[in-house]
Amino acid sequence: MGLDEPADDAGRGDARDVLLVVRVVRTGGFAGLRREWKAEPPPDEAPRWIGLIDECPWEAAASPAPARGADTFQWRISARCADDPPRSAALSDDQLRGPWRDLVDEVRAYGAPDEPRRRPSGRTGSSS
Repeated sequence: MGLDEPADDAGRGDARDVLLVVRVVRTGGFAGLRREWKAEPPPDEAPRWIGLIDECPWEAAASPAPARGADTFQWRISARCADDPPRSAALSDDQLRGPWRDLVDEVRAYGAPDEPRRRPSGRTGSSS
């Protein structure tokens, strides 16, 4: 499940040709649900999105901090922009603030989440 690759090097640097994909995956919480959002904004919106991506401290967020308390969310954020190397970060709920929150809020507003999926619990269910 990798991010899309740039289609062509022609026109590099031209906002009309910029391929941009940002994906956010949230797991955990009370019910252990997984939700995923993806934004593939049109090229004319690329400069604004690139600004949001560049504001995030990617190097400082390679793995999530230990969760504080039960039922918290974990976030995985990935971004791919044209020929730049893909970026990814894993964050706890506590770390999702400032530029991270701005980016996640934009991605969530852009695309509706996929159907929620429950994490396997190992329970067999009730008998009939």
